Amino acid sequence: MTKIDHFNITGLTTEEVEESRKLHGQNVLFFKRENGVIDAIKSLAKEPMVILLLVAAAIYLISGDTGDAVFMAVAIILVAAISLYQDSRSRNALEKLKNYTQPNCKVIRNGVTQEILSEELVIGDCLMVEEGALIAADGTIIHSNDFSVNESLLTGESLTVYKTATASDNCVYKGTTVGSGLAIARITAIGNETKLGQIGKSLESIAEELTPLEIQIHHFVKKMVTIGVVVFLIVWLINYTISKSVLDSLLQGTHPGHEYLTRRNSGCIYHIHGTGCLAPHENGDCGKTNEDR
Repeated sequence: MTKIDHFNITGLTTEEVEESRKLHGQNVLFFKRENGVIDAIKSLAKEPMVILLLVAAAIYLISGDTGDAVFMAVAIILVAAISLYQDSRSRNALEKLKNYTQPNCKVIRNGVTQEILSEELVIGDCLMVEEGALIAADGTIIHSNDFSVNESLLTGESLTVYKTATASDNCVYKGTTVGSGLAIARITAIGNETKLGQIGKSLESIAEELTPLEIQIHHFVKKMVTIGVVVFLIVWLINYTISKSVLDSLLQGTHPGHEYLTRRNSGCIYHIHGTGCLAPHENGDCGKTNEDR
């Protein structure tokens, strides 16, 4: 803490700071917070492969094959849990990074300079900024010395703008950077009431659009799903024609690369090989191959 004796600025007292904080809150940007866990679960539920596995597990359960149904369900839950865990770690890392990058600022209170967290700024505070500093809230300049500020974050203009207490534009804004000199500004807006906060709130109403790559991937996935459904229906129809069992044919339809399908007919078990030939393996004629018959 440093005694100020040459600007004739004393700033707020401790009591005034507490009163202002109760009245206006903290200097924090509050935006719509999305539920990451629910969004991640919704995203997983929309995955075609997850849907296919869930359908297959349900068919196994209905057909009485509880073991395979439970095994497949456990596998799906395990994969989903790993995905949710990784997503949660990423969100927590971003939150911690925000805290690490939270800048401090200098204010004049009770006639002395203090370094505080920018979120502790209140309306009426006297904020002192120097070259290279990030301005933590909106305010009006009450003292300056060769002061310029880079407002490219708000205006897009890369050149610095010189400002003084007597100029027509004597305001500084949250998120901008001091280019040169020194200034003391009395805080007039904090948090979402700053220009930067208002811009952030307005962006919440803008719907996110898919990138060209995401559009191409979605189109490709739709084509592959369509092809998969067609192949599934063909395999299911063939198996149903042979087995006359809806559940068995559905299970075989979800496994189009299965080595063979068994069928009991008149006491014989027929195996449909990759060549499509029937090869019975029971008594009498059933013990012969198609070529022997």
